[in-house]
Amino acid sequence: MTDEKARHIAETVAEFTDGAAISDLEERLDIHRRTIQRRLKKLVARGELQRQGQGRATRYFVPESSPTAAATDELATKSEPSQPVFSDEAKEARRRIRAPLVRRQPVSYRAAFLNSYEPGQTTYLPRKTRDELRAIGSLTDRDLPAGTYARRILDRLLIDLSWNSSRLEGNTYSLLETERLIEADIEAEQRDPRETQMLLNHKSAIEFLVDGAEELGFHRTMVLNLHALLSENLLGDPSAEGRLRRRPVGISGTVYEPLQDPHRIEEYFDTILVTAESINDPFEQSFFALVQLPYLQAFLDANKRVSRLAANIPYIRHNLSPLSFVEVSTQQYTNAMLAIYEDNDVAILRDLFVWAYHRSADRYRAIRNSIGEPDPLRLRRRQEIKGLVSRIVAQSLSRPDAAELLDEEANSLPPDERDRFAELVWRELDSLHEGNFARYRVRPSQFESWRRVWDKE
Repeated sequence: MTDEKARHIAETVAEFTDGAAISDLEERLDIHRRTIQRRLKKLVARGELQRQGQGRATRYFVPESSPTAAATDELATKSEPSQPVFSDEAKEARRRIRAPLVRRQPVSYRAAFLNSYEPGQTTYLPRKTRDELRAIGSLTDRDLPAGTYARRILDRLLIDLSWNSSRLEGNTYSLLETERLIEADIEAEQRDPRETQMLLNHKSAIEFLVDGAEELGFHRTMVLNLHALLSENLLGDPSAEGRLRRRPVGISGTVYEPLQDPHRIEEYFDTILVTAESINDPFEQSFFALVQLPYLQAFLDANKRVSRLAANIPYIRHNLSPLSFVEVSTQQYTNAMLAIYEDNDVAILRDLFVWAYHRSADRYRAIRNSIGEPDPLRLRRRQEIKGLVSRIVAQSLSRPDAAELLDEEANSLPPDERDRFAELVWRELDSLHEGNFARYRVRPSQFESWRRVWDKE
């Protein structure tokens, strides 16, 4: 047992003021019962935990004199627990889907689960919960263009969301390796090429959403293209990228049988999008996408990936904190999806979603505070700035040639904007490096050619 695992067990026990039973830890940690028992025995032997009671009444406590007890005071000051706290409803749903497969009744797609949802009347998230999420997710009181804050934190969002979403699919890249791949195009050694491709696909898909923030919505072409980006070079059949499936699929580890009729898949896919677009609350809209898109299994693969990125559409559009699934357990997420597949029960995913949004919002609030408010002129002229930088790089212009082009472009602007506009363009050019040039839609060869010319001046 590593110190990290021992500390995690002890810290979790410390969250229970009346002591923790093994069943409590099993619910919270998603670790097999026998493994928990072995680790508890070692922690008790080392004096880091105390055991009281016998049989089912056995509970574990943190001694007041232990290091973990001191750490507990620090943990208590945090706004959120280190692990999701599941409701009784979610625990019951989890109990059902953890039964052996042979004891679970096979089920197929239930259209009523989708058709019974009426925007404005049906809600998966209580009003109190939605108000709470809006309070912690609001990044500004100002009326700013769609995508303003997603662009401001794009460098961090690309890494966080790409890594966490891929990790939930079993990708073994570390966070540091992901940073190197996304920022500098350095592939990790001894990794499956499919894992590298998956992360790069996430990067492209996130950039697609942020770049198109003004036109974001649950539109057919947008979601199909989102799938095409996420599945590129991963399906074996390139024609299946960005297209609804026309052949059967199965899901391992569940008794759920997805819909197989292509015509009905198409019908319900369109219904999901129309319904999602009709939901006014961004948090309800996000959660609806997380529930319904993977349940339909409209694509040959990458359905959950599509849902996780589509769930961020409302946040990008409304300048709310994004949801990057920070610290979400793979097992907890799997349990949540199984409960939806087999029982149409959203309780586990709801509790996980609320907790995960709190974690993400805390993260991006700190980032927002470090970068300050966006420059108004840069916001207003972002397309002109981006287009000009792209032209200068693609054409391998030297500094004098770039200055001449910049003067021509600036002359078309109001006099009071020209100097500041030129300053912003030069700042963008001077901050270009191998880890961020792709946002300007230039090829690596174009960037290298431009860099050689630019650095000579």
